[in-house]
Amino acid sequence: MKKNSNPAVSFYDKHSRRRDWFFHLNRYYNNDLIKYYRFLVPEGSSVLEVGCGTGHLLASLKPKIGMGIDISPGMIRSAKQKYPKLKFRLMDAQHLQMKDKFDYIIISGLIGDLDDIEEFFRKLAKVTHQRSRIIIDNYNYFWHYILRLAEIMHLKTPQIYKNWLPASAIENMLYLADFEVIRRSKRMLFPLYIPMISEILNRFIAKLPWVKNLCLNNILVAKPVSRLGGRKYSCSVIMPARNEKGTIEDAIRRIPEMGSGTEIVMIEDHSTDKTREEMHRVIKKFPKKNIELLIQDKEKGKKLAVYRGCEAAKSDILMILDADLSVIPEDLPRFYQALVDGKGEMISGSRLTYPMENNSMRLLNLLGNYFFGVLFTWLLEHKVTDTLCGTKVFWRSDYQKIKKMRSYFGDFDPFGDFDLLFGASKLHLKSIEIPIRYKARVYGKTNIKRVRNAIVLLWVSWNAFWKMKAI
Repeated sequence: MKKNSNPAVSFYDKHSRRRDWFFHLNRYYNNDLIKYYRFLVPEGSSVLEVGCGTGHLLASLKPKIGMGIDISPGMIRSAKQKYPKLKFRLMDAQHLQMKDKFDYIIISGLIGDLDDIEEFFRKLAKVTHQRSRIIIDNYNYFWHYILRLAEIMHLKTPQIYKNWLPASAIENMLYLADFEVIRRSKRMLFPLYIPMISEILNRFIAKLPWVKNLCLNNILVAKPVSRLGGRKYSCSVIMPARNEKGTIEDAIRRIPEMGSGTEIVMIEDHSTDKTREEMHRVIKKFPKKNIELLIQDKEKGKKLAVYRGCEAAKSDILMILDADLSVIPEDLPRFYQALVDGKGEMISGSRLTYPMENNSMRLLNLLGNYFFGVLFTWLLEHKVTDTLCGTKVFWRSDYQKIKKMRSYFGDFDPFGDFDLLFGASKLHLKSIEIPIRYKARVYGKTNIKRVRNAIVLLWVSWNAFWKMKAI
């Protein structure tokens, strides 16, 4: 790169000497942004930061492989001195030339400086793989004049600001470049630090509907549009059961063969109606089906049954199916196809789209599902209509990653559904729902206790707020 071949080089090189001073001056804002990025990016990932400045954000993420690029020689020189274990290269973001591919690509405060944003996004294909995530934070135009005034008063690092784009325009350009947005967040209502007041405004008030539109930062998480090809994948259907003797044979008979082969993992959970004996009988009756039986001797509860089934499963794809047949096994191929076609990475059933059979769900349960659907849509920042549909389909490799997230969330989920939903959200998996026709139970009594479960769901929601929203 020729010296000063781009006016932006001279501009940012001039201000590189005071970059760390401005960072310290605005440490409340910068530390909050770093905290959120550390929530978004797991430690030990491979990370590329485009427009890395002097490397503070990249270093804070503790990447296994960290690469920062910037247009300013002064910025790169300072970053190399402070963080010698990371890699930094002098490079214009709009002429990205790199062979390495990264798990996460960070574009923090850079979009406004680019001439051709759509073309820049197209070049990101060179550094992304199918499971990469791109994280973009960009200023809200509402703050335009406030930020300009802060620069005039020497309270903020100067920027060029060639353009101010709403999040919707950035999202559209990502889509044109074959990326799709899977998470949308808004952050920082009050970027100055005043004890207690700043925390209340930014951790609570800023999360409210409508108020959040006034926040300083728009943050998008995007992924490459999936192209998995025509390969067939193996499936494991995980079927926990307690007191479901009357539906076991019908379930096993109706579970279809999918992909390159279907394994059925049944987990018997302390039944009192001879469900275990029925499972043994059915295994003998269907010798050509690949069936494994697990017995919950010491553990108890659906969550632990689901965990045990997921651990024992050997296939590429894991499917959870309740043994009561309220969701019909014949619907499972739709979930399989949505997953392998890349429509989603965590596929859940939704019982609240089609009309239900009479007596399949009580009115209070239905109202509760609608309420918690709205609440979880707000908490997880993607559409959720049915929080407790037991049918979920996902990659086994993603389950292993979700399993590692349990140390972050803690042991708060008695059902197992929210462990999966929260873990998928934390990993930025694309979550979608498939409408199903919910059937009335044909055998036995439901294990659902409305009042107790409602209290548990409120506790789960409270936990999710602190772990995923008020951060």
